Amino acid sequence: MLIGPNTFCGVNPWAVLVASVSTMVIGFLWYSRILFARPWMRLMGYDPDDKAKLAEMQKGAGKLYGITFVATVISAVVLAKLIDLTSVNTVLYGMKVGFFIWLGFVATVQLTGALFTRQPIKLFLINAGYQLVCYMTMGAILAKWPHP
Repeated sequence: MLIGPNTFCGVNPWAVLVASVSTMVIGFLWYSRILFARPWMRLMGYDPDDKAKLAEMQKGAGKLYGITFVATVISAVVLAKLIDLTSVNTVLYGMKVGFFIWLGFVATVQLTGALFTRQPIKLFLINAGYQLVCYMTMGAILAKWPHP
C-alpha cells in the first residue's frame, strides 16, 4: 500500500500550515508592485496599467488562490515527510533540503515548460525564483518546528 496509517507520522500539521501560509505571503509580495508585478505582467502579455483588465483578473482570483493553497499544502506535507525521513532539524539544513527539492524537481520542470512554450527567460527566472524562496522558507520552517 502506497499510503498507510504511518505515512504521515513525523509530519507536524501546524508546521505544514505555517509553511503553506508563508508561501502565500511570499507570493503576495513577490508578485506585488513592490517586487515583480510589472515585469511579470508585461512578460505574460498583460498591460499593468490597464485598470479594467486588472479588475477582471482579480474577480476570479479567489478560486485560483484557493487551489494554489491546496497545492502548497500538498507540497509542504511531502517536504515535511522528506525532512522527517532525513532527520533534518535545523534551519540551514531545512533550507538545503528545500533548495535541492526545488533544483531537482521544480526548476527542471519549470525550465522544460518554459523552453517548450518559448517563455522569455526573465519570466522563467521570476517564477522559478519565487518557487526557490518558497521551498527554502518551507524547508526552514518544517525542519526547525518540532516534529511529533
